[in-house]
Amino acid sequence: MAARRKARKRALEVLFEADQRGLAPLDVLRDKIQRADPPVGEYALTLVEGVVAQQARIDEVLSTYSMGWTLDRMPAVDRALLRLGVWEILHAPDVPDHVAVSEAVEIAQELSTNESPKFVNGLLARIAELKETLSA
Repeated sequence: MAARRKARKRALEVLFEADQRGLAPLDVLRDKIQRADPPVGEYALTLVEGVVAQQARIDEVLSTYSMGWTLDRMPAVDRALLRLGVWEILHAPDVPDHVAVSEAVEIAQELSTNESPKFVNGLLARIAELKETLSA
């Protein structure tokens, strides 16, 4: 498994656990770093910190473009994956948009519902199309 894929999955674990337990993601991240089993890589750290720093804007974008779905209605795995994907699209210039989208879709295929990959793909692809206006 590629290093960045592992990092994305590790960041997803942190965001998902924080969401499910009602904890701050940075507290969960700190705990995972201390336990280091498995270790938290640098890119996972960057992803979680980036999502936390930009979460209000990310959630605004997701709420605006997820037709008919509120954040609360989304499966928790999808919500965390979408937050990671939006952060990479809008804030990680070294990650091509199509890579951010396809990685999120592949992880959704592995960890979420049967409908999730199509939903994640459609929403992140739309956000990638609008990247220039959303970044302004």
